[in-house]
Amino acid sequence: MRYDVAIIGSGAAAFAAAITASDVGAEVVMIERGRVGGTCVNVGCVPSKALLAAAATRHLAATQHFPGIATSAGAIDIPLLIAGKNELVTELRAEKYLDLAADYGWHLLRGHATFVAGPALEVTTDDGTQRIEADHYLIATGASPWAPPIEGLPDAGFLTSTTAMELTEIPDSLLVLGGNAVGLEMAQLFARLGSRVTLVEALDRIAPFEEPEISEALTSALADEGITVHTAANVRQVSREGTGYVVHADIAGTPRTLTADRLLVATGRRPNTTQLGLDRIDVKTGDRGEVLVDARQQTNHPRIWAAGDVTGGPQFVYVAAAQGSLAIRNALQDGTDRLDYSALPRVTFTEPSIASAGLTDAQAVAAGYRCECRVLPLSAVPRAIVNRDTRGLVKIVAEADTGRILGVHILAHNAGEVIAAAVYALSARMTVAQIAETWSPYLTTAEALRLAAQTFTRDVNKLSCCAA
Repeated sequence: MRYDVAIIGSGAAAFAAAITASDVGAEVVMIERGRVGGTCVNVGCVPSKALLAAAATRHLAATQHFPGIATSAGAIDIPLLIAGKNELVTELRAEKYLDLAADYGWHLLRGHATFVAGPALEVTTDDGTQRIEADHYLIATGASPWAPPIEGLPDAGFLTSTTAMELTEIPDSLLVLGGNAVGLEMAQLFARLGSRVTLVEALDRIAPFEEPEISEALTSALADEGITVHTAANVRQVSREGTGYVVHADIAGTPRTLTADRLLVATGRRPNTTQLGLDRIDVKTGDRGEVLVDARQQTNHPRIWAAGDVTGGPQFVYVAAAQGSLAIRNALQDGTDRLDYSALPRVTFTEPSIASAGLTDAQAVAAGYRCECRVLPLSAVPRAIVNRDTRGLVKIVAEADTGRILGVHILAHNAGEVIAAAVYALSARMTVAQIAETWSPYLTTAEALRLAAQTFTRDVNKLSCCAA
């Protein structure tokens, strides 16, 4: 059969592409070998944030510190909690993906697709093999958890962020390898559900791609919840002893032996390209197997495009969707559209959470800017004070000569809700003076952005409690 567009995968990039193509009347086939919906709805954003919200509720019940209020946290019914998470995933997968595909009417083919000469796709289904031809092909196969080559790790076995969210018993102790977003979220999730958690990061700080001030403050917050953090760690060997794990590592140059009941590896993801047959059609890939694309999302083959995590770029569902739509617009209209990532936000859903957009201090200096930075502790933010939770900060990176904002970095409760305002400010090329003089509602976390901007001309200790 022949189509205008053939899409391999069914996640955010694939669906955005299919919708874009359908909107202009193109005939679309989408090929999926597993569960429809991709990473986010099935094993990523949706289930992890649902469980994090549940764990946060339990943690608040156990630890809230308002005078005159007494709360407690009882036992956790883990099978019921996981069943509720699975039910939510099933509902959203049907509503946001399966029903949507039916509404648009493109052909959803269940099977494994491999490129063959032509180019064309050979799709193996339960009913046999069929050949699919199209004017344009989009690779949107996503990425999967990756584990580093550590001696003994494959034989010992381990949890990933996917399998960890299917556990029906909470381990007494858990060792998490990886201190970036996924590792941080999983570590706090299980700590709040009752595990004794140890977090191990190879670099010299957790959240290693965020500002150092954020890494330091988050380390302190995690320690307050009983999470042990080891950085500058080189894990040499993993083995099983009895029902637990033994991890041999050099931590800051000192040999250490760590033990835990379960081991979770959260050291990154790698693109799903190994079984696509890309070598048969000479589509180029990078060192990690990522499909190499230009700014238009086109590969070195003029009829083959790629979008989302499979390209090795920023691994966010909103980026995947934007890239998928962009690729199809350019493919069908011979366009030259491209995306601007300069104000791209990212959020890590710990508590307090991390949210960032724009350049870090180090990135700005590397880019040749003469920078001026200010850090506002949440102890200076009225909303944090009345919440009785002043863990965190706001850091603004600005161009020294003009005051133009280059980056905003936040560690706070609901930081992700605040970063949207920073994205707008970055996109509009606003200055710290403009932010400092712009209205902001009192007693909101968003007010912290204006207060941080005011510190470029005022001392933190001289800020009014009403942000005047």
